Amino acid sequence: MAQTKNSKKPNIAEKKVKQELEEKMTQIHKGEVEKEAKQKAQGMGVPYINLKGFAISPEALKLVPKEIAQKSKAVCFLYSGPEIRLAATDPLNAEVKELLFQLEERYHAHGEIYFITEQSFEHAFKLYDALPVPRKIIKGVEITEADLARFQEKIKSFKDLRAEINRVSTTEIVALMIAVGLKMQASDIHVEAEEKDIKVRLRIDGLLQDAAKIDQARWKQLISRIKLVAGLKINITSKPQDGRFTIFIKDEEIDVRVSTIPTAYGESVVMRLLSKRAIKLEFDDLGVRGNAFEKLNTEVQRPNGMIVTTGPTGSGKTTTLYAILKKLNKPGIKIITLEDPIEYRLEGINQSQIDHTKDYTFAKGLRSILRQDPDIIMVGEIRDLETADIAIQAALTGHLVISTIHTNRAAGAIPRFLAMGAKGFLLAPALNAVMGQRLVRRICKKCKTEAKIDAKTLERVKEVLKNIPEKSQTKVNLDKLKFYKGEGCDSCNGLGHKGRIGVYEIFTMDKDMEKVILGKEISEYKIQELAQTQGMLTMAQDGLLKALDGMTTVEEVFRVTE
Repeated sequence: MAQTKNSKKPNIAEKKVKQELEEKMTQIHKGEVEKEAKQKAQGMGVPYINLKGFAISPEALKLVPKEIAQKSKAVCFLYSGPEIRLAATDPLNAEVKELLFQLEERYHAHGEIYFITEQSFEHAFKLYDALPVPRKIIKGVEITEADLARFQEKIKSFKDLRAEINRVSTTEIVALMIAVGLKMQASDIHVEAEEKDIKVRLRIDGLLQDAAKIDQARWKQLISRIKLVAGLKINITSKPQDGRFTIFIKDEEIDVRVSTIPTAYGESVVMRLLSKRAIKLEFDDLGVRGNAFEKLNTEVQRPNGMIVTTGPTGSGKTTTLYAILKKLNKPGIKIITLEDPIEYRLEGINQSQIDHTKDYTFAKGLRSILRQDPDIIMVGEIRDLETADIAIQAALTGHLVISTIHTNRAAGAIPRFLAMGAKGFLLAPALNAVMGQRLVRRICKKCKTEAKIDAKTLERVKEVLKNIPEKSQTKVNLDKLKFYKGEGCDSCNGLGHKGRIGVYEIFTMDKDMEKVILGKEISEYKIQELAQTQGMLTMAQDGLLKALDGMTTVEEVFRVTE
């Protein structure tokens, strides 16, 4: 037995020596790897760091989402507020550099990229598993198919809504208003506290319609319900608030944006209905016609330059831009949009939403977009000189830029650019086309009938139509003018109108227009005059031609254009 014990002792000693030798070899190997990594970093001209043992805070790690970290092999290992440090296995990669730039812009910090080994990255990447997973909270009113069908079957008109709205519970009132709003294709639902009652109005085809009245005694319960689902503070009634919730129905989600302001008898609430369903309007269905359509169609096919549409809020500018994007969205073309907010989802197009709370503005977003190698850029609105300058430069350097600007008519766009401080010698070659537009209500097809108009209005119509320029290739017989209207039926809720169509004025750039832009005496009137000599129809002329075709009424055209 003694001999057996003695024979085991040398084996234990051998194991210890072997273990110490392996540890020593590992340390030597680690040292060599570390030395090689430092040399590699030095060759690339970037600093090196070993993240094993480095205390990476969750706040820093969360700045780069796990999916992006995995794709780019980069992690944020330090964030102190003014400083950001990024570590990557390939610090010279363009995607990693862009990632750092985005972080610097978003957090107003100075950043630097470090080189790390694959082993170091794998160690840091495992730390994502320890981050708490945020629980997704969905605020919303779920309207079931049964509820929706029940309300829409009952409510055929505003009269039915008035009878039903005071019968249902407070919880059901919200669902009822949404269901009716969706059925009648309203863009907004207004709920307003007044002295004697609560007024409910729907904005249908651009105009507010009185829909129903609710007993004033139910106000506190109703406003509390709306605030509850929109995530607003119920006890605050003296300050404006903004919130949102989502309506979940079959195959679709409806975003409802809620705004409240204090009024004399309580509060005013506006609920805007935004469908996430992709927009269906095609370029050919916009309502642009004749010579104007041919010109615009040519300009949108150009590989570079700028197309600008003008008009007040609610004139359909964004819808026009979306229709143009749908036409241009083809394989091999990269399109990026910058919007405030994203109103519709467009398949195959990269849509980015600006965020003022994070200082992600149109100007800063546009700078970032240009690094993404786009072919076509849509900027929701040009509001300032910085955005205008970047958009103009992009149009001059091989990009097609489409955007909007707030002016009353097409001719006002150029003076507006110049008033912002844009340089005329850059603006002139950058612009392809400028559009002015409004939306007019369509005559309901089911109750359409011929309309008689008075002598004064007829004279006014003839005055507008006789000035149609010859180059527009549009002929009108002023002695045979026939117009239409909607009588009102169940299909249109007795309004005589259903749906909307655009009226447009469009001019393109030529040498004469460039001379005007570069001249000293530039005015909206001069541009309007020149555009009409080119063959541009005014919005009033385009609208009256649509009225002659039975699409809209004379009253509608004059309401929106004059």
